[in-house]
Amino acid sequence: MSKNQSAKNSLVIGIAILAVMVLIFSINYGRTKKNGIVEIREKMFATQVSDVYLNAKDYLGKTIKLEGIFKSEQYKEDQEPFCFVVRYGPGGCCGFDANVGFEVKWDKNRAQQYPAAESWVEATGELKVYEDGDYLYIDLASLNVLSRRGAETVVQ
Repeated sequence: MSKNQSAKNSLVIGIAILAVMVLIFSINYGRTKKNGIVEIREKMFATQVSDVYLNAKDYLGKTIKLEGIFKSEQYKEDQEPFCFVVRYGPGGCCGFDANVGFEVKWDKNRAQQYPAAESWVEATGELKVYEDGDYLYIDLASLNVLSRRGAETVVQ
């Protein structure tokens, strides 16, 4: 093998290692752990939320903190509404109708009033899964309305 070919191979390997390191960093960028809290940040919001769903076993039982738009949906009149903290993500037919975030709910023993729809909130609570094992939700410890809104639409 010539010196030029060897140098090119070394360069390609170096670039590949750098690319893997950037990928690992980008997944963890913005996600901070303070006092055991996994904080979903504005940068990489969609990526971090996807990581939680894809690797739920790694996050179950941990405290999750995120900001977003408070929404609720009631599918049947006699049923409790489902509440969510989301941001508009990439995709969907109109470019803004794909929601990225989590269902949130108060434990019956700590139940508090939910804010108005479309409020910008900060939610903190433990990530849990419903008994059927299919759906994740955040068991709220706090849900605060904030006056300053973040990016409502996220693409990363």
